[in-house]
Amino acid sequence: MARDNELQQAAVAYKAPIVAVAPMMDWTDRHCRFFHRQLTRRALLYTEMVVAEAVIHGARERLLGFDAVEHPVALQLGGSDPRKLAEAARIGEAFGYGEINLNVGCPSDRVQSGTFGACLMKTPALVADCVTAMKASVSVPVTVKCRIGVDDQDPQAALDELAGGVFAAGADALWVHARKAWLEGLSPKENREIPPLDYGRVYGLKAENPGRFIGINGGIQTLAEVQGHLQRLDGAMLGRVAYHTPGILTGVDAAIHDDPYEAFDYAALIETMAAYAARHIEQGGRLGHITRHMVGLFHGLPGARRWRQILSTDGTKPNAGPEVLRAAFASVDLDSEQGEAA
Repeated sequence: MARDNELQQAAVAYKAPIVAVAPMMDWTDRHCRFFHRQLTRRALLYTEMVVAEAVIHGARERLLGFDAVEHPVALQLGGSDPRKLAEAARIGEAFGYGEINLNVGCPSDRVQSGTFGACLMKTPALVADCVTAMKASVSVPVTVKCRIGVDDQDPQAALDELAGGVFAAGADALWVHARKAWLEGLSPKENREIPPLDYGRVYGLKAENPGRFIGINGGIQTLAEVQGHLQRLDGAMLGRVAYHTPGILTGVDAAIHDDPYEAFDYAALIETMAAYAARHIEQGGRLGHITRHMVGLFHGLPGARRWRQILSTDGTKPNAGPEVLRAAFASVDLDSEQGEAA
């Protein structure tokens, strides 16, 4: 019973507004999420996509382990077998994740070869079956992240059919990357940049489903843009801007959630991350596993270039320790109003 109570407390509360940091392959690992959580108390964090098969048969602690301070944190799964997704969802809930999200948006060749990700936009009935199975297996929210369509699909019909199916199956939320994905001819990077953004399509979906939680992803660069989307939608998801310039996250709580604004204490952040790094190194890890996510923290400030240089050189050495973080921080001038070229 105590464990059930813990899980219930960890469950993501799907009440607007929600600002999230998007799941990003090779980026939003546990170290990145721990770092991001120091910058914002309120933003919803996502894991990288983890394949259901790997969750079931792989090294679960390595794949799923996380620090409790990361809450609220969601697990994104990849797969297309309802039974396997249900089992992986149960395992994720038992690890303490507050939400299970199904990836219906990743266009990479590796994902397509496994018949999941964005190619599932072509089989909305199967996606609905996956959601049904996952909902039956867990008590935390089950959500879906998708595109507005793939290849030559009509975004109006494709997104309507996908949304209708997953909501009928019990999905608690739908996050929409407001671009098509082209499964052939474009790389994953190009699929994030070349297909045009169509925010209006997502706004239209929300107008058609006023009682459903619908969030948007794709191309959002500022908190002002986030606030604009939240006038029409329930959630907004920051992607690469949160990774490359993570300082943007320090404004989320005050700007979006009306938390009292306090000047962010970067010195305390560095000490927290240094202590975290020391624990990781004691367990056999390397400083670079952590600092690679922190390179863009001081983007635009005097000393940011030196900060990047130290983390990218000294921070990657095999014997690097927490003192590298402190040395790099000493080069940053937080008091100057003059930025430097990024």
